[in-house]
Amino acid sequence: MARFERLLITGAAGRLGTVLRRELAPLAAHLRLSDMAEMAPAGEREEIVQCDLADKDAVMEMTRDVDAVVHFGGVALEGTFDAILSGNIVGSYNIYEGCRKNGVARIVYASSNHAVGFHPRNAVIDATAAHRPDSIYGLSKCFVEDLGRYYFDKFGVETVALRIGSSFPEPMDRRMLATWLSFADCAELVRRSLIASGVGFTVSYGSSANKEQFWDNRHAAHLGYEPKDSAEGFREKLEAETPLPDPHDPAVVCVGGSFAASGHFEDET
Repeated sequence: MARFERLLITGAAGRLGTVLRRELAPLAAHLRLSDMAEMAPAGEREEIVQCDLADKDAVMEMTRDVDAVVHFGGVALEGTFDAILSGNIVGSYNIYEGCRKNGVARIVYASSNHAVGFHPRNAVIDATAAHRPDSIYGLSKCFVEDLGRYYFDKFGVETVALRIGSSFPEPMDRRMLATWLSFADCAELVRRSLIASGVGFTVSYGSSANKEQFWDNRHAAHLGYEPKDSAEGFREKLEAETPLPDPHDPAVVCVGGSFAASGHFEDET
């Protein structure tokens, strides 16, 4: 039986949004799917809404009659401040306002490890670690995490902020041996974030059951997330195909990898 009458997924045309569109379908009688990009046509029990999250009125309408929001929309990589301001900061504010005014109880937000990307890898940080963004993109994730904290404290809108590591079909470099989140585990983490009771404001790191870990997820144990996959099976192949990196490279020292090592995006462009 469906847990929700209507579930909204933003960013539904993206890599993870496409996975969640399929995997979360059993949870809801109706899925409302949103993105600026075109999506596959609506299937049974699906509604398609092509929407710019920076359009306040459109987002307000889109969040009506919704029980929960899986907010994966916005700019997914480093970019200009203007692009990230519009897609990630203004867009997320509009989502939270729409949820507040329309009585939506919970948001599951695709935050990122880049919100804490300048922490050293060997620290094994938990959810109480201070924000240390490694990019404009990471800075936007810090803002929305704080937005979620504010909306819970002031208005009671619950948030689970998922500091996603690296979610791809398989790990692609040595760093991902620690940060990899399989598609199946990503879907399970989102599902648990939707159905767990009394989450308040929760930060959870998003990684699979990798032998190597940068993060301690004890403060999100109440979600009941138990990852099943591991990057360890890819280790031999990745280590054979990639040279041993410079241990002093900021991309190796810091949690955020290449985001921490790169210069200011707008200087580069």
